[in-house]
Amino acid sequence: MAGRGRYAGATVVIRVLSIATLFPAPARPAFGRFVANQMRAVAARGDVAIEIVNPIGLPPWPLTLRQPARDLAATPAQSELGGIAVHHPRFTAIPVIGGDGNPARIARAILPLVRRLHAERPFDVVDAQFFFPDGPAAALVARALALPLTIKARGSDIHYWGHRPRALAQMLAAARQAAGMLAVSAALRADMAALGMPDERIAVHYTGLDRDRFHPSGQMAARAALAEALAIPGDGALFVTPGTLTAIKGQALAIEALRQLPGAHLALAGTGPDEAALRALAAAPDLATRVHFLGQVSHEVLPRLLSAADAVVLPSEREGLAKAWVEALACGAPLVIPDIGGAREVVRDRSAGIIAARTPEAIAAALRELLAAPPPREAVAANAARFSWDSNAAELTAFWRKVAGRD
Repeated sequence: MAGRGRYAGATVVIRVLSIATLFPAPARPAFGRFVANQMRAVAARGDVAIEIVNPIGLPPWPLTLRQPARDLAATPAQSELGGIAVHHPRFTAIPVIGGDGNPARIARAILPLVRRLHAERPFDVVDAQFFFPDGPAAALVARALALPLTIKARGSDIHYWGHRPRALAQMLAAARQAAGMLAVSAALRADMAALGMPDERIAVHYTGLDRDRFHPSGQMAARAALAEALAIPGDGALFVTPGTLTAIKGQALAIEALRQLPGAHLALAGTGPDEAALRALAAAPDLATRVHFLGQVSHEVLPRLLSAADAVVLPSEREGLAKAWVEALACGAPLVIPDIGGAREVVRDRSAGIIAARTPEAIAAALRELLAAPPPREAVAANAARFSWDSNAAELTAFWRKVAGRD
């Protein structure tokens, strides 16, 4: 691998091939935006050249004739994001039963492309942005190119796929091959080690934060703006739950907790497969005017929404270290979250909120406590001071350069 880097002034620029199934594409620009933010921050430094391979999973014909597969099928072979080349090769994704076999199908689909790219401009490192299916797929690619492998774990890739024997076997093989691995929290690192991954090769790599966008902007002013822009009434407490509307995110628990908080409002920011069921739950007479479905909230509106919240409640079943936790704190909104993943690494004292059990009663009690004695917004925001995309990028760059022998 020595000699594959190139010089830009006095800096050796290494080339990283990063495989990311969760990454923005023209048909789904918000998909994996946090990965894109990380990669943009790394690319802006100038000492790592990144090329992204974003495999697009399409079901077998004739399922490709249905939406949203039809939209995905129209994705161009290559796009660009902030100066980073993004390739979108296709692989066959077998619905429902085929997930465990995705790594091999991804590797077969992308190997001709990555061999060509490597021949044109050699890479120094093969990277996977998630442990499954990206990790085992990247392991096959790294072995074929005789390059070192790095893998990042983010939460569900460990907590869900790590309990499926066939997937776990592939993940453990990839972990043994990897020159280095990253976890988004110390708690996730411990979970990886418990599965049998070599913990001496796992480092903690916290999420970044767009500090120019996420910061306190005045709760009352933000609430007034929301009343006008999103038709959220300005009276009563406001709680916010951002995220995909799906069972593992626990929005139903937040809605049930609202029953015990008369006069308060709950704003759900996101879309997803559980929307119809959640709307039915929220249609009850005591909730119908107090639960607000905002749909997909833009990155421009989200900071204002978080700044307006009396608390952000995220009763997820599993997380690594959710970027939504950090974004909420940065806007001055305390958290009510369960004791999962890196929760205790973020909520280290009451200035950041309350860790509560995943029951409507416990969530309601925590929200009442925060309403009765809210921590100062400045103190809440101070909990996010250690997170930034600049520090995230610096740590990731150092990690890759060490693996490539360029530190």
